Amino acid sequence: MPMASPIKLEFGYNPPTGDRGRETILPAGYIADLTRALDVATQGFRSIWISDHLNYGQEWRLECWSVLSWVAARYPGVKLGTIVMSNTFRPPQVLAKMGASLQYLSSGRFILGYGAGWHEGEHAAFGIDLAAPGERIARLEEAVQVIKLLWTEAPANFAGRHYKLANAYATPRPAPRPPIMIGGGGEKRTLRVVARHADWWNDVSRPIPVLKRKLEALEVYCAAEGRDFNSIRKTLSIGTFIDRSHKKALEMAGKHLQGDSPPVAGDPAAVRDQYAQLAELGFDLCITFFPRFQELDDLRLFMDEVIPAFAT
Repeated sequence: MPMASPIKLEFGYNPPTGDRGRETILPAGYIADLTRALDVATQGFRSIWISDHLNYGQEWRLECWSVLSWVAARYPGVKLGTIVMSNTFRPPQVLAKMGASLQYLSSGRFILGYGAGWHEGEHAAFGIDLAAPGERIARLEEAVQVIKLLWTEAPANFAGRHYKLANAYATPRPAPRPPIMIGGGGEKRTLRVVARHADWWNDVSRPIPVLKRKLEALEVYCAAEGRDFNSIRKTLSIGTFIDRSHKKALEMAGKHLQGDSPPVAGDPAAVRDQYAQLAELGFDLCITFFPRFQELDDLRLFMDEVIPAFAT
């Protein structure tokens, strides 16, 4: 049932591209499972988001851009985003060409979620350099500038410490330019880069007081940069454990509720209340996933009894 006074909140769906420990992934049936999930999700969610990891260990996993392109071709009615791509995996000059191409082929539906990279294990496994955090953020800041230049100028020229452009073209330039959503909650460096360069900001689920502190830090950086804090869209990546039985939903969420990135969990009324709290903080897009990837009963329940409560 919709709430009496709807709060503005949009939802995106983040299907698994491999085993992340919260869903059951069956490689032999993955394409059929993904198709069933997206056939349902695209009837209620406004956007589909694909995660960018190579592997955490020995798990089965598909590459982000390949899956995103497959989704773009099969589902023409939804926005398409990355949650979030790692700057360490692909040169930003090449990624700008990839993004421009997908924006053209998808008729303007692409959102670039972008981050500095963080998982040491996958970088070591694939022989990809993972610099110290400060260096990674410096590279990310230059990379965003490179991508924006290639998307807005022809030819594009840039001479930075890490990246260079000399009469480079990303033609056809994307129209409209895709929003750039920077992911990360680092209060010393990352949020300053968000204030300077991001159209959207994305963070992971955190306890409410921590999220509030990060929003306040971002507002301070925006003031220092002369940026309107309200011009940056605030988005959140968060899991959802939902069941008609409140007790069962909490049991499914289990130990995750006590972690640093707690999911939303409970019966539909409790889930609505928890998302309303996030909306009241200032987030207006939540990108979520569900543990029952094959069954989809939780996804359907969310679409029937949660999304309508936040319709604008």
